[in-house]
Amino acid sequence: MTDAAFIPPAKPLIGDEERAAVDRVLRSGMIAQGPEVAAFEQEYAEHFGLGRACVAVNSGTSGLHLGLLASGIGRGDEVIVPSFTFAATANSVALTGATPVFADIDLDSFCLDPASVESRITERTKAVMPVHLYGHPADMTGFAALAEQHDLAVFEDAAQAHGASLDGTPVGAFGRFAMFSLYPTKNMTSGEGGMVSVADDETERQVRLYRNQGMLRQYENEVVGLNNRMTDIHAAIGRVQLTKVDAWTATRQANARFLSDHLEGVVTPPVADGAVHVYHQYTVRVPDDRDGLAAALKDEYAIGSGMFYPIPNHRLAPFATGDDLPVTEKAALECLSLPVHPSVSQDDLERIVTAVNELAKAGA
Repeated sequence: MTDAAFIPPAKPLIGDEERAAVDRVLRSGMIAQGPEVAAFEQEYAEHFGLGRACVAVNSGTSGLHLGLLASGIGRGDEVIVPSFTFAATANSVALTGATPVFADIDLDSFCLDPASVESRITERTKAVMPVHLYGHPADMTGFAALAEQHDLAVFEDAAQAHGASLDGTPVGAFGRFAMFSLYPTKNMTSGEGGMVSVADDETERQVRLYRNQGMLRQYENEVVGLNNRMTDIHAAIGRVQLTKVDAWTATRQANARFLSDHLEGVVTPPVADGAVHVYHQYTVRVPDDRDGLAAALKDEYAIGSGMFYPIPNHRLAPFATGDDLPVTEKAALECLSLPVHPSVSQDDLERIVTAVNELAKAGA
C-alpha cells in the first residue's frame, strides 16, 4: 500500500465565487425560482451555442421526465434507449407510462448503435433517446436518418456532455429536447439540478407548465404538473460554474490525451471523426479482470476508479427484459473509468499511468 494521497475518481469543484453567489441570493430574500433561474437559463443556452431556449429544473432525471411528457410520450408508447447507461434514462421513460426498449451500443463510443435501434423499431415506437455517454456525442447523423425514415422523434440524454459537439453542432441542439445534468460530479454543477434545451416554443411551454404544478401564471393550472423547479440558490452556483467550465473541459481533454498517449495493456477510448469529447469520464476497457485491476489500483496505489455501469439496465429488477445485447454485456464487464477531472495533477497522471501499466503487465 502506497503512502501517497488518494486520487479520487471524481471531485466537485466549488470555490469562493460560488459561495459568494449563494450568499448574495440568501441576502436578497428571493430564494425560490426567480431572476437567478431566468438568467441561468439564458446564459446556459448562449454559452454552449445551443440556439434554442433552455428550462432549468431540479434534477437531470426531472429534465428527462418533463421533456418526455412535453413531447406527448405516454402509456402505450415505446422509446428506444441504451441499456448501458445510468438507470435514470429508462426510469424517465417508464415514469410517463411508456415502455423503454433497450438497444445495443457501439463499443468505441459506448453510445447507442443506430443499427441496433433500427432492429427494435415497432409500430409503437415513438422516439429514440441516445445518451452522449461519458461526454462523447452519439451518432446523431444516424439517428436523424432513422427518425426521418420511420417518423420518429429524437431526444437527447446529454447528462454527461456539457460542451460536446458533433460536426460543429453542439450536443443539446439535435433533438426535440435534450437534458443536461448539473449533479455535483458532472463537468459543471449547480449543486443539484438539470437543464432542458427545447427545439420549439410549444415544447418549451409544456416543459415550463409541467415544471411548475401545471401553471405559467399563479393559480391558473392548465395541466396536472409537478414541482420540479430549480431554486435561485442553485442557479446562482450554476451561473458561476458557467464561467469556469470551458477551462475545466480543456484540462479534462489534456488529461485524457496524456492518458491515451501513455497507457498500455488496456483499450483506450477513441474519438469519432468530427466529435468533440468532453470526458466526463475517461473510460478504458480491461479485457482481463477489470475488477481485479480496480481493486489493485485502490489498495496498492491509492487510485480511485469507477465502474459505469456494471449492471446494464435490461438486467435491473424494474426492467429485467432478457434482451440479447452482447456489446452492452461486454462493456459492462470490461469498462473502468480512471480519474480525469480538473483536480488531477501531472504527478497524479504519471502515477495513474505507472500503476495501470505495471498492473496490466503483471496481469492484475
